[in-house]
Amino acid sequence: MSVRSPAPTARSLLAWYDRHRRRLPWRALPGETPDPYAVWLSEIMLQQTTVAAVKGYYEAFLKRWPTVADLAAAPTGDVMAAWAGLGYYARARNLHACAKAVVAAHGGAFPDTEAALLTLPGVGPYTAAAIAAIAFDRKATVVDGNVERVMARMFAVLEPLPGSKAILKDHAASLTPPKRCGDYAQAVMDLGATICTPRSPACAVCPWSEPCAARAQGIQETLPRKAPKAKVPTRHGIAFWIVRRDGAVLLRRRPEKGLLGGMMEIPSTPWRAETWAIEEATPAAPADAAWTLLPGGVSHTFTHFHLELKVLTGRLPARHGLKDKGVAWVPVTEIGTAGLPSVMAKIAKHALRHTD
Repeated sequence: MSVRSPAPTARSLLAWYDRHRRRLPWRALPGETPDPYAVWLSEIMLQQTTVAAVKGYYEAFLKRWPTVADLAAAPTGDVMAAWAGLGYYARARNLHACAKAVVAAHGGAFPDTEAALLTLPGVGPYTAAAIAAIAFDRKATVVDGNVERVMARMFAVLEPLPGSKAILKDHAASLTPPKRCGDYAQAVMDLGATICTPRSPACAVCPWSEPCAARAQGIQETLPRKAPKAKVPTRHGIAFWIVRRDGAVLLRRRPEKGLLGGMMEIPSTPWRAETWAIEEATPAAPADAAWTLLPGGVSHTFTHFHLELKVLTGRLPARHGLKDKGVAWVPVTEIGTAGLPSVMAKIAKHALRHTD
C-alpha cells in the first residue's frame, strides 16, 4: 500500500520564510508596515529585470523622488534619463504616468484593491496582485516566473508554458492563505529564487520537498516545460556620430511613442530587415557632413529582434544646418551621463574607441 505524500501548505512555507527571507531594499522588515510606493516602484522595475540590476536604480529613484508626489512632479525627461540602462523603457513612461494618476485621482495614496490598481497606467494583473498582497495584505494570487516554476514542479504540470499559465495560476491560488498574504507571496518568490532554481534546485533543503510531485518522479529539473521560441529576426541600421568643431556630439530625442520612446538617441536610419548602403543612408542623417565608416559595428538584442548597426562619423563645418528638431549638443566628456539607453551607449563607446 503506497503512502500518499502530504499536500504543500502555506504554514510550512511561511515558517521557512520567517527564517530565510531575503533582505531587499524595498521589502519591509518583520513588524514594519510596507510602503505602497516602495512596493509599486520595485515591482515595476523588477518586470523582466533581475534583483541585482534593479537595486541601484531603485535606491537612486527613491533618494531623488522620495514620494509618489515627488515623482509625479518630475519632468518626464528627468525620469527617462534616470531610467536609462534599465531597459524596457515603456515601463518608465508608464511609471511616470501612474505616479501622476495616483496623485490626481487618489490624492497621492495608492488604492488597495486589485480592481482599483488595475485602472492605473502600467499596472497589469501581476503587478496589481503583488501590490495588493504585499503592500495591503489583500488575498491575491501573485504569479511571476519564480512562482510558475515552483507550481509546475509542485504539481508536476507537464503542459509547456505559456499554455500552462492558467493551470499554474489555479494551483497558486489554491495555496494562497487568507492571512499573511504579502509574506506568502514573497515566500513563494523567494523559494523560486533561492531554492527551486531553474538549474540544480536544492531539493534537500526545500520546505516543500516532501509534497513535491516532480521531485517524487525525478523530473523537477525538466519543469516547467516551455514551447519552442520563434526565431528572433535581425534588423539593420546605420547610426550617425556627428561631432561639432568644439567636440560636442549631436543627440536627438526619439518620438514619445514606440521603442525607446522619449529617450535621447544617437541619430540613425530606420531599423529594417535589409542592410543599408551608405549612399542611401546618408540622406537620413540630421545634417550633411563628410562621412567616414567606422570599422566593425554594434550589436544589440531587444525582446523581439536583434539589431546590427554600422556607424558613420562626420565632423560638421563651422556653418551648418540641421534637418531635425529635438536635437541637442552634448560635450563628449558628458556622453556617459546623458541618459542614453543601452544600445545608444554601445554606439557611443564604439565611436569613441575608433575616433580621435
